[in-house]
Amino acid sequence: MSWEDTHPHVSPLYAGLHCRCPRCGEGPLYDGLLQVAERCKVCDLDLQKADSGDGPAVFIILILGAVVVLFALLLESWVEPPIWVHLAIWPVVIIAGAVAMLRPAKALLIALQFKNKAEDTGSLDHDEPQ
Repeated sequence: MSWEDTHPHVSPLYAGLHCRCPRCGEGPLYDGLLQVAERCKVCDLDLQKADSGDGPAVFIILILGAVVVLFALLLESWVEPPIWVHLAIWPVVIIAGAVAMLRPAKALLIALQFKNKAEDTGSLDHDEPQ
């Protein structure tokens, strides 16, 4: 009997946005800032095979870059601050935004890999060791 037969389905969107285990939706996905835990503390799912690659980072860079450039241009055209104001504001916004967006984006991609059984990428086992 598999986990899915005995437990309710967890939405990848829920698991991703809350940075939770893709199988049970309860255990934390991360041990550190962006370090994926070895195993889920609730359902004991092996998370070592979870790999989101560079996909989330690419999307975050493109989206955050466009937003920051837009706001930097708007600030420059409306207020015309000295260059040091830009140098003080935008690095902080970029770093904080990237970290805040990267955790759920990476978790969402891992949850989608689990849901879609991405076997060819070395995905997570759904039924524990075979």
